[in-house]
Amino acid sequence: MRAPSSLPSRPLLSRTLRTFMLTAAALAAGAALAAPVKVGIALDISGPFAALGAEARDGFNLAIKQMGGQLGGQPVEYVQADMAGSPDQAKQLVDRMIQREKIDLFTGPIGSNVALAVGPTLFQAKVPYLSSNAGPSQFAGAQCNAYFFGTAYQNDQFHEAAGKFAQDKGFKKAVLIAPNYPAGKDALGGFKRQFKGQVADELYTKLGQIDYAAELAQLRAAKPDSVYFFLPGAMGINFVKQFVGAGLSKDITLVTSGFSADEDVIGAVGDPMLGLFNTSHWAHDLDNAANKAFVEAFRKEYNGRYPSLYAAQAYDVILAMDAAVKQAGGNAANREAVIAALKKANYASTRGAFKYANNHFPVENFYLRVIGKDAQGRITNKTVSTLLTNYGDSYASKCGMK
Repeated sequence: MRAPSSLPSRPLLSRTLRTFMLTAAALAAGAALAAPVKVGIALDISGPFAALGAEARDGFNLAIKQMGGQLGGQPVEYVQADMAGSPDQAKQLVDRMIQREKIDLFTGPIGSNVALAVGPTLFQAKVPYLSSNAGPSQFAGAQCNAYFFGTAYQNDQFHEAAGKFAQDKGFKKAVLIAPNYPAGKDALGGFKRQFKGQVADELYTKLGQIDYAAELAQLRAAKPDSVYFFLPGAMGINFVKQFVGAGLSKDITLVTSGFSADEDVIGAVGDPMLGLFNTSHWAHDLDNAANKAFVEAFRKEYNGRYPSLYAAQAYDVILAMDAAVKQAGGNAANREAVIAALKKANYASTRGAFKYANNHFPVENFYLRVIGKDAQGRITNKTVSTLLTNYGDSYASKCGMK
């Protein structure tokens, strides 16, 4: 039982009440002048993208903490919900964010299937949607929309960079593996755009699959010299373990993107990841001031661990929102001004300077990374070279925006 508190004397109570009324009036006046900016954040901390969603959450939270309760100089309220990688659940939660919470801006989720499900509702409500991860080809081409910003990348770009690496390495025969959902199809399409060798087979797996015995048997029979796989999160963790355990790494070289070879996967797999080449638009050792500050702050906040690309992308989104609201004069309700500001990408990104193409997807660099050990013996990625410079996506010409 809660102990009763002693009541103040009547004169003190009267003064306290007057003070409270004056404070409430001042707060009400301030609220009338500056209503909080409301930001909807789609989290995926359960479901098939849970590990990736947790990384993104940590990136969001670090930026939110650094902003000190403001966005663009205005008070901010973040409305966060776990969408669990489910298009149906996400649609219901986004409807609630728009109708009940009256959000001004939106970001997340991880999966392209979910992004495609919630996009039309946000566009109709004229809520700017800054995707912290998903970059579906549909929103890059004919279905592009002024209210959508693929702030991180367009899906195919990572895989086009990997295809270039595989081509440059001289691989002749590859088998490609990805989950059967929009980003998986974009992935294999992107790889084939740059790789000119023989594609012996394309294997589409179930989203969230963790047993790859059947696929490994197909690889053994096909005898390729390389395998390109896009299996993010737990899917990639299990695939690499089973691939190495089956002895296939003796004769077949694995090639992948950062989605299947970042800190979340490295930490779970360990030594079998050593020597794996992968592609990314970002790395924790990129040499720019914003990135160095971010990595240092992240490692301090989260017990010394390196951030993943999902954390960096989420962190960047909050910075992009902050800059856009500030450049719009602090008025997030002025959608045209916010969109105009977002187009400029005028903030200190962890990737360094970049620009948007007409379809609101980045024109940026893509790097080759290899997994090795740092000076402290920790297994992590190291940047090797730049594969593609100021590289746009393959769909911008189909977008009607100028």
